Amino acid sequence: MNRMMEAAAAAFQFLSRFPVSREIPFTPEVQQRSVVFYPLVGGVIGLTVALLGWGLSYALPAFPASVITLAVWVGLTGGLHLDGWMDSADALLSHRSRERMLEIMKDSRVGAMGVIACMLLLLLKVSLIQSIFELSGGDWKQEALLLVLAPVWSRWFMVHAMYRWPMARGSEGLAALFSGLSSLRRLQAGLTAVLITIGVLITLWLVTDSAHAWSTGLSALVIAPFLAWLIGSAVAGRMNRRLGGLTGDTYGALNELLEAAILLFVVLLLQDW
Repeated sequence: MNRMMEAAAAAFQFLSRFPVSREIPFTPEVQQRSVVFYPLVGGVIGLTVALLGWGLSYALPAFPASVITLAVWVGLTGGLHLDGWMDSADALLSHRSRERMLEIMKDSRVGAMGVIACMLLLLLKVSLIQSIFELSGGDWKQEALLLVLAPVWSRWFMVHAMYRWPMARGSEGLAALFSGLSSLRRLQAGLTAVLITIGVLITLWLVTDSAHAWSTGLSALVIAPFLAWLIGSAVAGRMNRRLGGLTGDTYGALNELLEAAILLFVVLLLQDW
């Protein structure tokens, strides 16, 4: 297996439950190369979810179809990012000292704040997915474009966060694998996200005769990454000030937050289509 294939396999093995038959070395060198493919993992997850939603729309009303779609979405990630969201909520909403918050994140048990944050996030996401299905009128081409944006750009921001902010635990913890991530890797991940989004937009342009849909999709290409950067930077900066850096849990929490934020942006866009 060449280095590029190994890095791509490592990204899918780490961030998803898509089957990867080969055993990939779990080393900092391999994991740092794999971040280039994080947006690709998000794109495959997003496309899978969009196609599933399209199929379910023929058999079920929008709400149960949305619940099943979200359940599969979470399942495709193994709940990895959702676990980080809950752990981060337990820690950051506890208003404890930095040291105590880091201890709470390492605890495998979930507290009340984590459960509340999880329920609210899932309720928001399922309502947004339902809104996308209803506003797009069952047109899977629109769903594919707009749903893919969320997991692609949220995972790009994870890479940006690894580069931009220090590790809260230094050389300890999962996040330490990505310590010293180069600007080149961040740039390559960004280019991957842009290419995936352009590819979906070109596909939309080829299969739709709506100039307005194309122009709206083009604006989404520009606004979605800006939103991911703006919201993600504000929240990550706040986390950094409270924790003295970021952790693997906070990366997952940022991913979940940005997926919801981009889905909300998609719903606002669709209202004008």
